[in-house]
Amino acid sequence: MQRSELEPIMRIGARGSPLSLAQTGQLRALLAKALGIPSAEIDDKLPIVPITTTGDRIQDRPLSEAGGKGLFTKELDDALLDGRIDCAIHSLKDVPTQLPDGIVLLAGPERENRRDALVTVSGAGLEDLKHGAVIGSASLRRAAQLLHARPDLTIVSLRGNVGTRLEKLKAGQCDATLLAAAGLARLGFSDVPHVLLDPVAMPPAIGQGALAITARAGDTATAAAFAKIADPVTEIEVAAERAFLTALDGSCRTAIGALASLDASGTLTFIGEALQADGQERWRLDGSLAHATKDKAEALGTELGQKVKHMAGNAFAGAHG
Repeated sequence: MQRSELEPIMRIGARGSPLSLAQTGQLRALLAKALGIPSAEIDDKLPIVPITTTGDRIQDRPLSEAGGKGLFTKELDDALLDGRIDCAIHSLKDVPTQLPDGIVLLAGPERENRRDALVTVSGAGLEDLKHGAVIGSASLRRAAQLLHARPDLTIVSLRGNVGTRLEKLKAGQCDATLLAAAGLARLGFSDVPHVLLDPVAMPPAIGQGALAITARAGDTATAAAFAKIADPVTEIEVAAERAFLTALDGSCRTAIGALASLDASGTLTFIGEALQADGQERWRLDGSLAHATKDKAEALGTELGQKVKHMAGNAFAGAHG
């Protein structure tokens, strides 16, 4: 049904967390500029609808024990399907590879820094941490990668939004924590003492640094609007990473990292790995292709994912925690 001029152009759903609202606001500003909407009319034409998700409410245990990635998207999916919102903005790393019927993933804007940041009070690097240092993290991937590099470390669960985790670090609940560099930047926390980890040595989460836009299948108006700010490089990179994750049947209960990078010549390089939860075993492959397209990137990610799964064999069950 066609909307009247008095109705919003698009209702944008987002989680109610500070990071989600910040990155949704930043994306909305890009969209408004592309659509020619004056700043004074953004709130009326592109209203943000905050929706609290199950993942936001669960703070007492790791998400891997509570149901995984879908906990951050289910309520937004429901709002899309029943027409309360026209699109939803997520961190792509939180979006399951299998979407509900009737919902599609649109290409997003240019990806932010995809690296992990080791945050300490002093700004120390990983090699500078004392023997047996306590690292707070709720990510199975980050924990496994840290233990693979430094088996002496102690990993404790640290939930909450970015600000909460930084406060817990200051209070001495842990010696360090890992956060996405993109999240720090989007929240204006780039001046917090941190060291960026080598993304080749410790590949980030699938799609880290990228934003995901979900919409109803068949909603051509919403798809056309977001196509104006879509970044083709990001689309190709995340296609490879999500295909790798799909081939491994990955979820929040799986320690999987990947790094796809498309250079100016059109060559895509890819590194992907899976680890046991304790970091003792790691299965890792890399590959590349020239003249990359989205379809070729997906094929490369699928091929390498299947090979890593075969390499791990029965031991991969241990990586599923």
